[in-house]
Amino acid sequence: MGIQRIESVTYGIDDLDECVRFFDDFGLFLVERTDEHAVFETLTGQTLRLDTRPGPLLPPAVEEGPTLREVVWGVDSPEEVHRLVAAAGKDREVRESADGVHHTVDETGFGVGLTLARPKAAPLTPRPANALGHVNRWNTALEPIERARPLRMCHVALNIPKPGKDDAVAFYTERLGFRPTDVVEPMGVFMQAPDDDDQHTMLLCHRPDRAGINHIAYEVPGFDDVIEGGNHMIEQGWREARRLGRHTIGSNVFRFLHAPCGGRVEYAADMDRVDDRYETRVHETTPPHHIWALRTNRDQDAPAS
Repeated sequence: MGIQRIESVTYGIDDLDECVRFFDDFGLFLVERTDEHAVFETLTGQTLRLDTRPGPLLPPAVEEGPTLREVVWGVDSPEEVHRLVAAAGKDREVRESADGVHHTVDETGFGVGLTLARPKAAPLTPRPANALGHVNRWNTALEPIERARPLRMCHVALNIPKPGKDDAVAFYTERLGFRPTDVVEPMGVFMQAPDDDDQHTMLLCHRPDRAGINHIAYEVPGFDDVIEGGNHMIEQGWREARRLGRHTIGSNVFRFLHAPCGGRVEYAADMDRVDDRYETRVHETTPPHHIWALRTNRDQDAPAS
């Protein structure tokens, strides 16, 4: 089938201690740390790499300050890795590193890697929920989750300039096999990796008209994890970037946080799953960002006393 998932992402950063503290609070697992870099894992074995001195196989940063330098895509077979490397390298250099990752660059300047996917099993038992006629929890009170533990990186969103946006999308669709699922003409293109079933694995967003990291989303088991994970991050002093809500495109529950590595990260749960029967939707105007977002009467001006 081809690309299954995000296998690894690398950020070029300034403050390693701050970034390590952030992702430890976020719920990832630290597996390696030196004076210059750190590596975290999700429960399914994807890696987040934080480098104060990114290596020579990575392209120059597309924006000032800490930012995403490369996304490595996990492919389902060695034969497909070989085919995709050949397709990506038709008009650009591809270099292989000692760990078997083939490194190149996309139309915007972001690093793109291709390697064999190595997913870990992450058995999941959803929290049992009760509703009239559908009772799944008897004689047992729920306990707080308190700490979210992301299952996986589920999608990456990149900002790209408007000039050349069609070529930027074509690199992923024509070379790497991504499929547009929702094309929002004023904003960007949501795309699904060929061996993924999430409604989107990637978003190229041209609305800001500049290159940079927008966000990476991490799937957690459920609604409670999104809420409690975000609450924990705020308690640790991190800044929320967008309050709790549910997206229109993708339908997932979300909560965003500003990240010291650049851009934002998202806790996400309950995203739409789609297959080949899902026809590409083209939106001439931008749909509402969310179906709903958290609102309280504290958002309104207090009545005069």
